[in-house]
Amino acid sequence: MKLLPKALLLASVVAPACSLAAAAIPGSPADALPLHAAVSPLLGSWSVDISRLPMPPAQRPKSVRFTFSDAGADKWTVHVDIVYAPGNEVHSVSTSALDGTAAVVQNSPEADRVALKQPSPNVLVMALEKGDTLVSTRIYSVMPDGRSLVETEVYPGAKGLPVMKTHYFTRAR
Repeated sequence: MKLLPKALLLASVVAPACSLAAAAIPGSPADALPLHAAVSPLLGSWSVDISRLPMPPAQRPKSVRFTFSDAGADKWTVHVDIVYAPGNEVHSVSTSALDGTAAVVQNSPEADRVALKQPSPNVLVMALEKGDTLVSTRIYSVMPDGRSLVETEVYPGAKGLPVMKTHYFTRAR
């Protein structure tokens, strides 16, 4: 039987011990829970701050509410309720896995499929598709206060140049 050199023997004992110690330190990478085990501050209902929408006041919707809810099995249901300026309403819904797999969106004038990824508990990345074309990507980030949500929307504008808009939400419940 061959003996391990001292350095290799020491490394084979110290490395696992350090990993165990790191797992016990709150906030260390080893302490991170899988995303499905972490409770996301995104869950709940959010209302857009209509006064901050980048459009003329007469064109702004009367209300926009997003509700993110846990559908189980690492899936979320997203409800979007919009009351437009003239009073017509749209209520769309989708249930999709948080792994980037596309799912059907029902009753949306904007998209017929959606894909979601959650890189951290307070961030959600959403890709929206209409007729086999990616129409926008949105990043939702809950602010540290837990009461504010920022949506960054990216889509192709004139001549295919990217357009970025920011929308501000407050927690409704």
